[in-house]
Amino acid sequence: MKKIILPLLILSLLNSRIAMAQSFKLMRFDEDYSALKTDTTNNAYNKIKYLGLSANRSVYLSIGGEIRYEYASKIDENWIAGQGYNYSFLQRYSLNTNLQMGSHFRVFAQINSGLENGSKYGAAPVDEDKLNIQNLFAELKVWQKNDRSFSVRAGRQELNYGTGRLISVREGTNVRLYFTGAKAMYRAKNIVLDGFAMMAYNVNPGIFDNKPTHEVNLWGAYSCIIIPKGGNFDFYYLGVKNDNKRFEEGVANETRHTVATRYWKNGGGFIYNLEGAYQFGSFGKGNINAWTLAIDFGYVFDKIKGMPSINLRNDYISGDAKKGDGNLQTFNPLYPRGGYFGFNPLIGPANLIDLHPYATYNIFNRLDLQADVVFNWRYSTQDGLYRPSGNFNLPGAGSTQKYIGTTYLASAEYKFSKFFTLSSGAQYFRTGAFIQDVVKPTANSWFYNMQFTFKF
Repeated sequence: MKKIILPLLILSLLNSRIAMAQSFKLMRFDEDYSALKTDTTNNAYNKIKYLGLSANRSVYLSIGGEIRYEYASKIDENWIAGQGYNYSFLQRYSLNTNLQMGSHFRVFAQINSGLENGSKYGAAPVDEDKLNIQNLFAELKVWQKNDRSFSVRAGRQELNYGTGRLISVREGTNVRLYFTGAKAMYRAKNIVLDGFAMMAYNVNPGIFDNKPTHEVNLWGAYSCIIIPKGGNFDFYYLGVKNDNKRFEEGVANETRHTVATRYWKNGGGFIYNLEGAYQFGSFGKGNINAWTLAIDFGYVFDKIKGMPSINLRNDYISGDAKKGDGNLQTFNPLYPRGGYFGFNPLIGPANLIDLHPYATYNIFNRLDLQADVVFNWRYSTQDGLYRPSGNFNLPGAGSTQKYIGTTYLASAEYKFSKFFTLSSGAQYFRTGAFIQDVVKPTANSWFYNMQFTFKF
């Protein structure tokens, strides 16, 4: 590994006017290095990004990767007094290749390794997967005219849509999420439309030992309409099937359908994100009737150096109305991003009301700062708490208390260059009446992490 990484570290420091113009994407298969076809700088880094394999260089190979180290420390992480200090040293290694064969066909492959050391409880599924194939798909551009195209993709692949509230690659955790299946993609100047059918995996910590579910358990369609100088719309439908899914209501097979929309605007001045979703389907012999509404708005002072912003987020997420009646009103967040409600969140987007003011500031275009406060309540006293994954955490029907607690957060990210990033975050959770009612003896919790990332 060192023989590969050290030369790339040196290459990454070389000046490359063309390559430096593009930032690395969250999904590495979205990067496009075709502009380097006519590069004559003889730059070593550019050669890694565009290695011509045919005489006319229409067939080429692009290589990329990532190294990420993270130290995370926790005190009384499950709100239990006397649980004490715990830490993890996390490592992520990734290598990807894109083989482009002309303008209409390509094969993308990515291998990942996620390692965890130190935790006295052992590695969580989101912390360790020693070696796995993260992406391996073939993509064919069936049709293209001007700025419109239609493509199909088949194989193992990552998915990420919108804000990541329901379908996310789960970048914050050490182990990212992936599926196997097929996706059809239509692209136009201001329109994105995807349709997909996917099979999920049960993650195991070993080498190439993740187990497929052997059935399609995620399917849907996602569209995005871009309105220049105005708000943008997302419309989507998602279907999931889970066997033996656990809620406070019980354990049963679940088939759930989600219809949702999002209205949003980024950039300078007033920004906003309004998102609502309704879920229906079956849970065992009962019916599902769940919903969520998210409101996030703020103002970016784009005329001020550092572009500070002030923001307010408010989420309403349904919980079960009556435990034991066979029906289910608990919202299922499906495959959400891990850190939506904090760096080390114990509270996930189910049976929840939160009020979340936060502010951001950028210094010298390199250092991003953010401070948050999150106030958390249960939506229903007949339902408990769920983790960010949607898995059941704490029972709640035995308590009449609603207030869960207050989270205080501060984070910083420094970009040394396009290739190197150092970030750090601290979180303090002060327990509320509900936690104090159901967790004995109760303690406030602390979390701190530092993360170093190199990408090429």
